[in-house]
Order: sequence, then structure tokens, then C-alpha cells
Amino acid sequence: MKSTITFLLLLALITGCSSSMSTGAVKSQNHKLRGIYDGNADEALAGGFENEFMSLEDQDLHMRFADAAIPQPSEIPGAPGSNIPSLDQFKKAMAGLAQIFQNVHFNTDEYVLRNPQDMLIIDRAAAYLKNNPNTYVAVGGHCDERGSESYNLALGTRRSNYVRTLLVQRGVNPNQVHSISYGKEQPEAFGHSAEDWAINRRAEFKIYEK
Repeated sequence: MKSTITFLLLLALITGCSSSMSTGAVKSQNHKLRGIYDGNADEALAGGFENEFMSLEDQDLHMRFADAAIPQPSEIPGAPGSNIPSLDQFKKAMAGLAQIFQNVHFNTDEYVLRNPQDMLIIDRAAAYLKNNPNTYVAVGGHCDERGSESYNLALGTRRSNYVRTLLVQRGVNPNQVHSISYGKEQPEAFGHSAEDWAINRRAEFKIYEK
């Protein structure tokens, strides 16, 4: 009887250790997938990440958000023979248009908009573009200062493509909307606080009117 009890206790101990090791391995792998590299300080995200991180949910990964689901523009801005100038000639909206083409903002490490106010901005921008087919918009994806340059360029691409997808889904001509990622290279706020990071995690509109 004692032998049986001892065996069961040992089995439970071994199972618990195995489960703990597996959980640790999964967490480590998840960190790497999110761009957090435990062994490389240059690649690691700085403080504040754990408090703000919200993992992507299943619905965020549906095909309606996939880049391949939306046709690419037929013209490349600034290319020979293109009727659209290079993206550096697109300008921030002024006067009344500035109230339509406002920045939209993202949570840390996310490319899906969560704030209903941001979705209202998307709706207004889409309505304007549908009524003004000679207006073109460049959507710039921006990130805060944390994380590596390559990580943020990839995240900025997802943010700009996501906003472009939302506009096209609302009936905007795909040829009117171009997307580009600036990563963390063009901050709007230059501080290092959580408030500054929130301002910089954005998609920004610039427009060109024929």
C-alpha cells in the first residue's frame, strides 16, 4: 500500500513539472512571435508592454482583414506614366478636411481598431472618398518607439493595410487608397511616456486631389 501511494505521488510530481515546463516553452515561443526576444536587449520591447498588451482574438484574423482579400491599386504613385504623384507629395488634410481625415489609434502591438470613435472616422473618410473620386489618400502606419525597427515596420504595414481594407470594404475604389509603413521613424509625440506612445500608435491620412 505504501509503495502504491509513493508511486502515485511521484507520478503527480513528474506530471506537474512537465506541465510547468511546457507552459514556459509556450510563453517563450509566444514572446518570440510577438517580437519580444528574451535574450536580446536590442530586440526587446521596453517597459509598459505587459500592462497594455492585448492579444489578437480569432475574429481579428478572419480573411476580411487579410491583405490578399483587397485588390492592390492599379497605379504606383510616382511611377513612370502614373497619373498619381509620389507619396511625398500627398499632404495632411487642411481646414474642413482635417475633421474628416483624422488620425486613428491602436493598442500596443495591435493593428485592429478597438475604439468606436476611430471607426466613425473611417466611416466619414470612406463617405468622402466615395463622393470625391479624384481624391487619393495615403494611409501611413506608425508605431511607438519600443521594439526593433524591422518589427515596427511590419506592424506599421499591418496597420496601414488594415485601414485601407476597412475603406475599401465601405465601397471606396481600391485605386484611391495607398498604404505605407513608417514604423517608429516619424513620431508625432517625442516624449517617452505611455501617453506619448499612445499618440504615436496611429494610422495617419495624407491626401492628393487631382
